[in-house]
Amino acid sequence: MHTEHDWITTPVTADLLRGALDLERTEHGLLPHRLPARARAQNTSPQLAMAEAQPSGVRLAFRTAATAVELDTLRTKRDYSGFPPRPDGLYDLLVDGAPAGQAAGTDGNVLTVDLATWEGEVTPGPVGTVRFTGLPARDKDVEIWLPHNETTELVALRTNAPVAPAPDRGRRVWLHHGSSISHGSDAASPTAIWPAIAALRGGAALVNLGFGGSAMLDPFTARAMRDTPADLISVKTGINLVNQDAMHLRTFGPAVHGFLDTVRDGHPDTPLLLVSPIHCAIHEDTPGPTAPDRDEMSKGRMVFAAMGDPAQTAAGKLTLTVIREELARIVEQRAADDPNLHYLDGLDLYGPKDAAAHPLPDNIHPDAATHRHIGDRFHELAFAGGGPFATA
Repeated sequence: MHTEHDWITTPVTADLLRGALDLERTEHGLLPHRLPARARAQNTSPQLAMAEAQPSGVRLAFRTAATAVELDTLRTKRDYSGFPPRPDGLYDLLVDGAPAGQAAGTDGNVLTVDLATWEGEVTPGPVGTVRFTGLPARDKDVEIWLPHNETTELVALRTNAPVAPAPDRGRRVWLHHGSSISHGSDAASPTAIWPAIAALRGGAALVNLGFGGSAMLDPFTARAMRDTPADLISVKTGINLVNQDAMHLRTFGPAVHGFLDTVRDGHPDTPLLLVSPIHCAIHEDTPGPTAPDRDEMSKGRMVFAAMGDPAQTAAGKLTLTVIREELARIVEQRAADDPNLHYLDGLDLYGPKDAAAHPLPDNIHPDAATHRHIGDRFHELAFAGGGPFATA
């Protein structure tokens, strides 16, 4: 019988990781990326660079009889100047698919972001350790889901029994792209972001390309999806284009077509679900851009406001109402040639009635309870019954 002191160090390698599209060797260890190097080289946005390196949906997955596990990581925690420190990122432990523990990150770097300029300054820190003990003393599948909102360099994995890569359990791979809501903003933990909730309920293996502030119909993201093996695909888009006033109606439609065309180049027959934005009162009929509410910021509260003029919608400015109509039209137009393309109205995930019961605390992002609501709703509409991701 192994004791907790009989530590075995296992190198962290690609075969022990799920949900990352690329791995970068750093001076400390291994940094998971959710976009490949070619896509990162074409990106000029610091926000996307930060978001894709935060391992939302990325997890270690291995088979072991160990009763104790230690993971050394170098995290980069994000804080905002003028606001209280954000909660520490969490690591979720699953044993044979069931929740079995949780630990907070320790030590590490701190990135302090100035909301006025979105520039950041890093304060370096040491490697930290998360530890799980009391695991059942039998062979089991173990998953450690990394913090969805903290860049995490994997330094060392120690166990008190040998480790092997988790076997393929035949779960369908679900490749999802979306915004900060899909990334997991304000969710309780990495398995409590709405895509993880839906994936775990639906028995799917999640690859989450939800990028905070960065669901912008970028061609390099479409190519990454084209080249990633997947059994199920979804694209949730719209809110970030309004947030940044990035497109007008004239450019939006062709960009959606181009994104879908590229994904289809690699996945011609895969079930593909196009999802429109959830209800967001400030932008239903008011264009972007979106900006922090200065009055609320002066009170230490982060709340967003719409800065556009509703009258500009007639000139082609995008609102969420306009985007939903256009996405539905595009899916209907393409349906004759693409019977595996489907549309899901985001209002069916979280609509006005849901907003009345569970308002978005900062006017943009759902809270922890609403992530669970959206995840359960997505499971019901996509994975269950006659949904496009339902098993035959």
